[in-house]
Order: sequence, then structure tokens, then C-alpha cells
Amino acid sequence: MSKFIIAGITQLETIVKVEKIPFDHKSFTALNDAIHTSAGGDAFNMSLALKWLGDDIRFMTVVGRDQSTGIFNPPDREVTLDTEYVLPLMNETPMEVMFFDNERREQAFEDLKDIRYVGYDMSLVDPIIDSVDMVVLSNANFCRPIMQLAGEHDKKIAVKIHSFSREKEKYNADYLSAANIVFFSEGVTEDPYEFVQSMAKKYDIETIILGQGADGLILHDEKNNMTVHYDPIRTGKVVNTAGAGNACFACFLHYIQKGLDAVDAIHKALLFTSNKIGYMGTSNGFMTENQLEQWENLIWDPRGLNKVAEKKEKKPEGDAGIDE
Repeated sequence: MSKFIIAGITQLETIVKVEKIPFDHKSFTALNDAIHTSAGGDAFNMSLALKWLGDDIRFMTVVGRDQSTGIFNPPDREVTLDTEYVLPLMNETPMEVMFFDNERREQAFEDLKDIRYVGYDMSLVDPIIDSVDMVVLSNANFCRPIMQLAGEHDKKIAVKIHSFSREKEKYNADYLSAANIVFFSEGVTEDPYEFVQSMAKKYDIETIILGQGADGLILHDEKNNMTVHYDPIRTGKVVNTAGAGNACFACFLHYIQKGLDAVDAIHKALLFTSNKIGYMGTSNGFMTENQLEQWENLIWDPRGLNKVAEKKEKKPEGDAGIDE
């Protein structure tokens, strides 16, 4: 079990399934089981995913002054998040409305309220910073002091960059310079291979993941001197892809912290994500580590050949064994 600080934006999300995007104007449309509202956002979704995987989480975010923390722990969910570090400092909780259709087209409307102007109570962070293994941040203003403190304590830093553009690069430069691992959401308009390689060199980033939506992702890893595209893994029906990037990044960090290299970690992360997108909502569809390992063995090792090979390696010298 690894210990993480997860700090970033949390919002109330409403996801609506429509016939097609763009949709025609109608004054009223009756829908059946097509509107889903829950907590969401980078910090919440990644905290929940890592908690499902068995990690110890310090979930740090800011919400509206009148926001009930009960929305983060609905009664029908098996996993519970500690809301001790959820601070009601904003006028209102950020919100997002996302529409999606059968062709997986999406259209989102985001209202971050006054999040750019609120800070975080660093007296809550100071006492626990030395006890965590990794600090995971979204590129929100209130996360900057947390990032600086993590750097001062020589903690591994992972950053999720939302809606990157060259015009916004100067606002993200401090995050990029501090980060060991970076996830860029889809939307980069440059050549993707040149982009991740240039960003890794410019900011001395060890590992970069560039999300590419339905086309998968690109993994750049300095340690292995590689830049590789990965197609998405499909294990069932795709219901909704909102939150897929958060799920992928969280699982990747879980296994990186356990000691796997980037290739093995991204392999597991893609499988973890394939299950998540079979569910409605950004915070549903996560697996435990045991479930993920069982699913992995079922798909890629259905006859248990890896286990057979392990047993053969453990046989004493001179025992030829029996060929399977």
C-alpha cells in the first residue's frame, strides 16, 4: 500500500446521453435513464481510483461553503474517502455538464466558479508531507504551494495538465518543471511524438502520458528511452468515456509506486480503464488490484501458462519435471 496526497479540482458533474451531437433545439425532451449526477473532477476521481486499488489517500480539494461532503461517499459504494482535507472555501462548488452520444462525441460545459482565487490551508499539509510516497496534483492555483512543499521535501510529483495549449504553457511551467510524471489530456494539436519528446527535454520530465481519446495514448519514458503509442484495450461495451484519463493515470501511478516499470504499468492502466468506461459517470467502474490481476490473467494468460513457467523455474536442479 502506497501513500498519496491527491490535490486538485473537485466538481459536481451532470452527464447527459443524447441521440447525437450537435443536437437539434427542442423546448423539451423526455429522457429515460440518461442523466447522471455525481461528484467528479481530477482530484476526486483519482483519489477514488487509487483507494479502490488499495492505497492510502489524503484527498485535498476545495468546495462551496454550503457543500455537503456526503456526496463524496454515497451509501451504496463499497469504498469510502476521508473528507478531512476537503475545505469549504469557495462561494460555490465547481460544476460541469457533459453531453455524449452513441458515436462517443462529447460536448462539455465547465464552470469553475471562484477556484482561481482561493488558497489552501497549508497547516494541514505540513504535518503529513513526510509520510507520503507521492504527491499528485492538478494544475489549479491552490495546488502551487503544495507542489512547492513537495519539492522541498524531495517527494515524487505527478501532475495532470488539463486543457494544455502553448498559450497556457507559461502558466503551467512551474508544474512541468517540478513534475517527475505528467499526464496531458487530449487536445494537443502538435505532432504528438514531437510534443512529448520536446516537453520531456525542455522540463526534464521522466515520464509523460499523452491521452488521445478513442485512439489510446502515447507513453514517453526517459528511463527506457522510448516514445510509444498504445491503442485502447476493449474488454466490453463502451458506455461513457468521461473520466477515462483520470482512471488511467491513477492506475499507472499505483503500479509505478509499487516498482513496475512504465511499460508494465501502462499495460495494467489500459486494462483498468477499459473496465471503467463500461460504466456511466466519471467515478464508477473502478476495480480492486485483485480484480485487475484476475482479469489480466483471464485475458492474457487463460491457461495459466505464466504460473506453470514460474513453477518450473522453482523446481530443484536435476528435476526435469513433466512437460505441460
